[in-house]
This record gives sequence, C-alpha cells and structure tokens, in this order.
Amino acid sequence: MLNFIYANDLSRNPVLAESMFRDRADQFKTRLGWDVTVDHHGRERDEYDNLNPLYVIYSDPKGRHLGSLRFLPTTGQTMLNDHFTHLMGGGTLESPFIWECTRFCLAQGAPSKIAAALMLGGGEVMRQCAVDDFVGVFDARMIRIYRRVGWPPEILGSAGDGNDQISVGLWSRSNEDRAKIARRAQMDPALVAEWFHAGANAKPTELYTLA
Repeated sequence: MLNFIYANDLSRNPVLAESMFRDRADQFKTRLGWDVTVDHHGRERDEYDNLNPLYVIYSDPKGRHLGSLRFLPTTGQTMLNDHFTHLMGGGTLESPFIWECTRFCLAQGAPSKIAAALMLGGGEVMRQCAVDDFVGVFDARMIRIYRRVGWPPEILGSAGDGNDQISVGLWSRSNEDRAKIARRAQMDPALVAEWFHAGANAKPTELYTLA
C-alpha cells in the first residue's frame, strides 16, 4: 500500500522509517555511489529530512519500505534552489503551486509496478495539496523509468553527458496521465485518495515545523 507520512510522524512507523532510510543508503551510496552521508546505523538522511517533508512510501504487508518519494514546497528551502541552480541558468524556482520531489528510491528487488505506484502517489499529493507541478533533479538512468511509467517530465535544463548527465524536470498534473499510471501501477486511484486522507493529516502549512 501507499503511505502518505510527514517526517514529524515517522516515529509512529519505526519499521517503515528505518527500512526507508536503510534502502536509501543502499541505493544512493552503495549502488549509485553518490556523495551522501550514511550514519553508523546504515541510514541515509540529509538536511531536507529535517524540514518535515511529506513522504510517499510504498510498503509491503509487513510494513517495510519498497519505494519512496519526498516532497517539499519550493517556497521554502529545496535541494534544487540550494545546489542545482546552474541547471536553470542560475535562476531559482519558487511558487506555492510547485513542489520539489527528491529521493526517488526503490528497494532492491522491488516489483516494477512500485515505480508507477509512487508516481501515482505523487500525483495524489498534487491533487490533494492544490499543487500544479512538481520539479525534480535526476540522472540519465531515471529517464527510462519515467518513460516506462508513462509520465516523463518536461526537461528544464541539463548538464553533463551520457550516464553522468543530470537534468531538472517538471511534471504537470493531468487526469489522463493519472489514469495511465494507475493502470501500470495496478492500483485504484480512489483507494490512493483514501490512503492520502488516512495518512497525511498535517496541513501543508505545517511542512516547515522542524522534526
């Protein structure tokens, strides 16, 4: 199932939280070789996890992490504006109607439908929080995943070549895309909406309360 959880509420779901941060370390540090910080418990966290982001997390029947996304509004501190403005010619992106999506993570061995389910969950965040678009920075390897899911982004800027290329992309809300992604995720959009209301009880204005 999909879980919509603000960082301040992760302590209520310790198994889910622990497995998410460990899977992030495995993906970003071990498999991709990114320059990220992993603590002595094997968890990958950064400063943006301290800004009470909204997580979309796919869990298995035992409550363990299979995949996740992280959202923050661009009206506050974001990874894009802090570290990747060169991808947009030096400018920043700030709007109450655009949120940043980061840390797209899939557990090793996760079924292919998990990526589509996460994107469906991201679309639900847009619907429920009055967000028109979300923006994200990704490397060349992610393009294949986005195309396979059926919701490729509009590329706003890129740097580098081949597998080392990184880009910033914009995803816009679309009912047509929602239906297509739901089929790939094998998931009922109405059920996803129920999960959102059951989990994301904090208001968007509470996003920047420090955990």
